[in-house]
Amino acid sequence: METIDAIILGIIQGLTEFLPVSSSGHLELGKAILGDKSVPEESLLFTVVLHFATALSTIVVFRKDIFEIIMGLLKFKKNEETFFSLKIIISMIPAVLVGLFFEEQLEKLFGGNVLFVGFMLLITAALLWFADKAKSTRKPVSTSNAFVIGIAQAIAMLPGISRSGATISTSVLLGNDKTKAARFSFLMVIPLIFGKIAKDILSGDLTFSSDNNTSIILGFAAAFISGLFACTWMISLVKKSKLTYFAVYCVVVGIIAISFGFIK
Repeated sequence: METIDAIILGIIQGLTEFLPVSSSGHLELGKAILGDKSVPEESLLFTVVLHFATALSTIVVFRKDIFEIIMGLLKFKKNEETFFSLKIIISMIPAVLVGLFFEEQLEKLFGGNVLFVGFMLLITAALLWFADKAKSTRKPVSTSNAFVIGIAQAIAMLPGISRSGATISTSVLLGNDKTKAARFSFLMVIPLIFGKIAKDILSGDLTFSSDNNTSIILGFAAAFISGLFACTWMISLVKKSKLTYFAVYCVVVGIIAISFGFIK
């Protein structure tokens, strides 16, 4: 992998992991435009590294929250941190079940199907638009809300549905505080990312090569730095009700993808 390619892919991963435009959808569009041969053989290792970078950037941004949660759990009693952790676990259930029982069906959708991606981007746009118009509240995420948000996260495994867009929009549409919705959305994905990383490592499919160390390190750095920026920016955008801009972007890209799909 060329160094410049690694940096570009790292930046794209860092931005699209947090911004509500669907990283998986953009990857599928990239495959359709460039062809699957553009994906290097060491892509699985590189993907794991990039996901670790974005997870780490989330931890850095929410380091105070995570520290408070850990300290609260170490008290071994019912408190706010315990209930928050329980809600995180509940939110993970739908995605875990989909990953365990429908992995093969999901993989069939990741084949450069730009028509499908286009329609899913339109759904993402609708979610963002409605969430932006929702009234501001101070309501925290409840246990029942956590499961519904978890369902949104599971649906977002489809290419073209933004994970952050779907979970934050669902939370806001349920009447939750926008800032708390963004906080919950980003924290709830950390265990899933590390779980996926562990699964990929244990699968034995990772290929290590000293020849690609520089590219992997630079890709990691690019994803980490862009992830820090995107995560912080996204929290501010949600709070200020600026998601409509991303809704318009998703509509434009979605229409282009659908048009390309029909022509193809």
